[in-house]
Amino acid sequence: MHVSLRSGVYADSVKLMQVSKAVGARDGVVAVLVAMATPLNLELAAGMGLAPDPGAKPDQLLIALRAVDDAELAAAVTAVEAALTAREERGSADAIPPRTVGFALGEQQETPLAVVSVPGPYAVAEAMDAVGAGRSVLVFSDGVPVEHEVALKRAAHEAGVLVMGPDCGTAIVSGVALGFANVVRPGPVGLVAASGTGAQQVSCLLDMAGVGVSHVLGVGGRDLSAAVGGLATLDALRMLDADTATERVLLVSKPPAPAVAEEVGRTAAGLATPFSSAALSADSPDLTAGVEALLQAMGVDVPAWPTRPGTDREVPAGAVLKGFYSGGTLADEAMLVAAPGLGDVRSNTPLRPELDLGSDFGTSGHVVVDFGDDALTVGRAHPMIDPTLRLEAIAGLAASGEPAVLLLDVVLGHGADPDPAGALAPAVRDLPFPVVVALVGTEGDPQGWSRQADALAAAGAHVFASNSAATRFAVDLIGAQK
Repeated sequence: MHVSLRSGVYADSVKLMQVSKAVGARDGVVAVLVAMATPLNLELAAGMGLAPDPGAKPDQLLIALRAVDDAELAAAVTAVEAALTAREERGSADAIPPRTVGFALGEQQETPLAVVSVPGPYAVAEAMDAVGAGRSVLVFSDGVPVEHEVALKRAAHEAGVLVMGPDCGTAIVSGVALGFANVVRPGPVGLVAASGTGAQQVSCLLDMAGVGVSHVLGVGGRDLSAAVGGLATLDALRMLDADTATERVLLVSKPPAPAVAEEVGRTAAGLATPFSSAALSADSPDLTAGVEALLQAMGVDVPAWPTRPGTDREVPAGAVLKGFYSGGTLADEAMLVAAPGLGDVRSNTPLRPELDLGSDFGTSGHVVVDFGDDALTVGRAHPMIDPTLRLEAIAGLAASGEPAVLLLDVVLGHGADPDPAGALAPAVRDLPFPVVVALVGTEGDPQGWSRQADALAAAGAHVFASNSAATRFAVDLIGAQK
């Protein structure tokens, strides 16, 4: 066994996941975890019998391995070292990469947009450098204190630039996809999105209807909260209104704070560009309906959204809904759609605080879990990249014997798992109860919507392009047993 901690070394969670997978695939390696020493990763290491000595800090790199013998262990440690020290070739061996955003922007005067993806506590300093240099900035980082977000967005407003984020996972700016974004056609609709997977669902449905987007401006999931007050949303609306390529503006959001929604409505009423909203609420729980209303307003026929039938497995008596999601907005939508028919739905991101299930995903009854929540992604890759946690939850559900209908989202596009169906299909195939999948993506995505849909349906899942349609189908299966 080898367990060590390194100080002064940082690598993002995606790279560390790739290192762990590559080394774990070696013959003779029994267990491996290469990750930042966050509390969650220390807990994982302890569960593997590879816990480091007390005193590990989140800014240290944890390297933990077990192999069948000393020779294989030494070879595995060497492989980890080689993977961590590997660097992409640069144009010049003498080139020194910029160490700060401010330094990089000083060298790249023509660059209009900076992307910040560092640990949350350090993100605001880098983003402020971009704003100070007169650049808009996408802050991919999560874990940014809300007071830092407010200060950053106020500074951006004064500078006449836009802050997308923090925790902005999806954007498309002038046709350039950033973060988790899908391959969609260019067109007249500009999206302002306080939601990542919500923006993906909407942009993909528009693409399926033959309508493209001019920009998708993600503003971060907290922007329409009372604490932030819609600062970036208001700026984004004004920017799209001034953009000649944008003929329609659509707002996509998790449920906003009522007072902030009213302020957004007042601003939207003063735009010259037609505005509509797909902000989720108990009264408007359906992103697909928001897209359909926009298409009708544009005079575009609403298509039949693609589906794939799965295996007609018997719904067990007393079945409950188990929604295991990678997208937070899609999880919220599922809860809003399901609640009228099922009653209370518990979640780690509940619509009502009293329904919070914490980290006990094995709670009985109707449950929707957002595996992409910040608390579950500290120091590890997002579930749209790494399905491990969700696969473990599916296995736990199967082992529990609780009668269920399983509802999943699978989100395609840039940055996502190159073959999510390949990882999910074996688990889906072995389950004794129905599985329903909301597959968000386009035919142009690297994974291909139809290829993924066919593979999931072949494994037994009922597949829908619309998350709300998938949820209603799952609820109807449960309701048919009552």
